[in-house]
Amino acid sequence: MAKKVLVVGEVRDGELRNVSYEAIAAGKLIADGGEVVGVIMGENVNHLVNNLFHYGTDRVVVVNHEDLKSYTTDAYQQALLQVIDSEKPEGIILGHTALGKDLSPRIAMKSNTGLISDAVAVEKDGDEIIFTRPIYSGKAFEKKKVKEGIIFATIRPNNIPPLEKDEARTGDITFANVEIKDLRTIITNVVRKVTTGVDLSEAKVIISGGRGVKSKEGFEPLQELANVLGGAVGASRGACDAEYCDYSLQIGQTGKVVTPDLYIACGISGAIQHLAGMSNSKVIVAINKDPEAPIFDVADYGIVGDLFEVVPILTEELKQVLNVKEEVMK
Repeated sequence: MAKKVLVVGEVRDGELRNVSYEAIAAGKLIADGGEVVGVIMGENVNHLVNNLFHYGTDRVVVVNHEDLKSYTTDAYQQALLQVIDSEKPEGIILGHTALGKDLSPRIAMKSNTGLISDAVAVEKDGDEIIFTRPIYSGKAFEKKKVKEGIIFATIRPNNIPPLEKDEARTGDITFANVEIKDLRTIITNVVRKVTTGVDLSEAKVIISGGRGVKSKEGFEPLQELANVLGGAVGASRGACDAEYCDYSLQIGQTGKVVTPDLYIACGISGAIQHLAGMSNSKVIVAINKDPEAPIFDVADYGIVGDLFEVVPILTEELKQVLNVKEEVMK
């Protein structure tokens, strides 16, 4: 039976995050020919509406409010609950991001419904929707389905391909007025550590360093390789603890969970806590001097050698290959 599915778009720095488009694709499958309604919340977010239409939503609910300028649990929870109460959907999808992980269980509790979190695949089996999610730090997977009530799930970024963009696609827009009151937290100023390049959680290519980089300067060749491949730089907990880099780069059980197309681990031994954050990458390449390092057990390709010798060679070779490709394309 066709369903109405709400897909919550996540806004960061005035733009929609890629996982929003992936959530739309999941919503389309769940709706089964029904209506997919995009929801965007923030302050002055009208300019983002067309992006949601281009990637498959049938209608968009826009919530503009000054208290939604920066994310706070109270404000976003109140706003989304009012939209849910008005729309009465059979399904709700969010990205499994820091925002989604904080907001979704609260919405589920207030809506008296269950929640399937961190789904990496969504499939249709007859009239049933099957969600696949990792358990035991990614060492196993379980399949779940909702037998009754609202289908409520969060999806892990970089796992569900978005629909093909169609700039001719359009739809109806609803501007929702919400009441936000009794806030316990108010954001007066946001100070961010400035990072450049690709967002780590949505990067298709990640070059990650561990204790083997030996210093802050040891990350420089990794950054150069990431620049060549259009990727992002990550790190293990060990590298962060040693103050070689900021904790915002940490990948692992207590850091970010990533699923890029290509993950290159440089000087990382492969502790289980780190593997929990990257073992579902599509292709894993390990560079380590120790041939017995556990990282080689999960790697698709392994290079035994000094990363300070291997990475620069790899970078130069890739530069040549990509330059040749550019010339051919011309």
